[in-house]
Amino acid sequence: MAESKKLHLTAFMRPVSLHTGAWRYPGAYADANFNLGHLKSFIQKLEAAKFDAFFMADHLAVLNMPVEALKRSHTVTSFEPFTLLSALSVVTERIGLAATASTTYDEPYHVARRFASLDHLSSGRAGWNIVTTGNPESSKNFGRDEHLEHSERYKRAREFYDVVTGLWDSFADDAFVRDPASGVYFDPDKLHVLNHKGDDLAVRGPLNMARPVQGWPVIIQAGQSDPGRQLAAETAEAVFCSPRDLASAKALYADIKGRAAAAGRSREHLKILPAAFIVVGDSAEDARAKRLKLDSLVHYDSAIASLSVALGSDATGFDPDAPLPVDQIPDTNASKTSLASVLKLAADEQLTVRQLAGRYGGYSGLAFVGTPQTIADEMAVWLAEEAADGFTVVFPFLPQGLDDVTLKLVPELQRRGLFREDYEGTTLREHLGLPRPENRFFPKS
Repeated sequence: MAESKKLHLTAFMRPVSLHTGAWRYPGAYADANFNLGHLKSFIQKLEAAKFDAFFMADHLAVLNMPVEALKRSHTVTSFEPFTLLSALSVVTERIGLAATASTTYDEPYHVARRFASLDHLSSGRAGWNIVTTGNPESSKNFGRDEHLEHSERYKRAREFYDVVTGLWDSFADDAFVRDPASGVYFDPDKLHVLNHKGDDLAVRGPLNMARPVQGWPVIIQAGQSDPGRQLAAETAEAVFCSPRDLASAKALYADIKGRAAAAGRSREHLKILPAAFIVVGDSAEDARAKRLKLDSLVHYDSAIASLSVALGSDATGFDPDAPLPVDQIPDTNASKTSLASVLKLAADEQLTVRQLAGRYGGYSGLAFVGTPQTIADEMAVWLAEEAADGFTVVFPFLPQGLDDVTLKLVPELQRRGLFREDYEGTTLREHLGLPRPENRFFPKS
C-alpha cells in the first residue's frame, strides 16, 4: 500500500507574527523581530518539531503608513534576510532556510551569488522566494520616483528567473577537480558563460561560485494575480499563497497545478502552501479567547493604516461606520490580489470600514483557531481535498504561540500520520520531495 500523503509545514518569520497586536500580547517578546537570541531559539524549536523551513519574508521599505499608526507597528524593523539566515545556518542542521529577494529592486548576479552562498553554507538548505515587490514606497529607496507597472514587474521577474538559474548552472557539478599533482583547480571545459541579453537584463556571467549543493536552491513564489500564477506554474517549486477558505484554496490549487502540467511540469514537483494563522487552545473557548485578547490589542490607527496598505490607497478619510466606498478607491500599481481580497471580504460580510480595518489591523487571512484535535481535523481535510500540500504557519504571538504549535499541534499531526516524525534527508529539496535539477548546460550523459 502506498504511503499516505503527509503535510509540509514552513514557518513564516518576518515579522515573527503578522498580527499587529502580537508584540503586546502578555508574555510575548516585544523585540522578537530584531533579537538574534530569540530568533535562534525559535528556529531551533521549529527544527526540533521537524518543520520543512524557516521562511524569512522581507520588505524593502518601511510600510506606507501614517506616523501615528507606524509607531505602533512591530513590522518597522527586521534583519536583512541573508545576514540572518547565514547566522542561523550555523546553529541548525536540517531545517530549510528560505528568503525573499526582489526581482524588481535587485540584480540577478547578486541574487544568484547570495543564494548559492547560503546553499553552500547550509549544506543544501536554501530557498529563494521570488517576489516582484508590491509596496510602491520601495521605489523611492532605489532611485525611482514611480513604481514599475504590475505587468512589467512580472515580465522582468520571468527573465530574472532564467538568468539566476542560468548563473547557478555556470559550472558543471564536477568542474572543480582541485588536483594538487597537476596544478589544475577546475576544468575550463566545464564552465559556461551565460552571455544573456534580453528585454530587461544583460548579464555576461559566469557566476564566480561552484554550483549550489541542491543544484538550484528551492524556488518559492508568492503572487496570486494571473501573472503571478503563471510565473508560479512555470518556475516555482513551492507557492506561498493566501486563500481565505477551502473552496477558494481548491480552485487556486487546481489552477496553478493545471498550469504547471500544461507547461510540461510534474504536479507533484510544485507544493501549494497557504498561509495559515494558527491559534491553539486547550479548548475551543480557550483558543477563541486568545484570539479575542490578541485582536483587542490592535489600535485603530494601526488598523486603518493596515487597511490602507491592503487597498493601495489612503482609507483614513472614509467614514468608519459606513460601508467601504468602492467608487472612491483609485487604481494603483500596488498588489491587485490584495485589493481584490479586501473588496471581496467587504462585500461578502457587509463590513463597515471600522470592522474591515479591525480585521486587517490584526490578521485577516485563513485562520485555524481551536484545539490540536480540531485544527488537525481541518488540516487533514485541506490535504485530502487538494486544497493544500501543507501550510505556511503564521504564529499569533511568540514564544507561546510557536510553542503551542510545536509542542501541541505537531504531536497530534504526527500521531495521525499527517506529519513526519523525523527528517528523512538533509536538504530542503529532500524535505519537500523535489528532484535535484539537471544542469542545463552540462546534462548528465
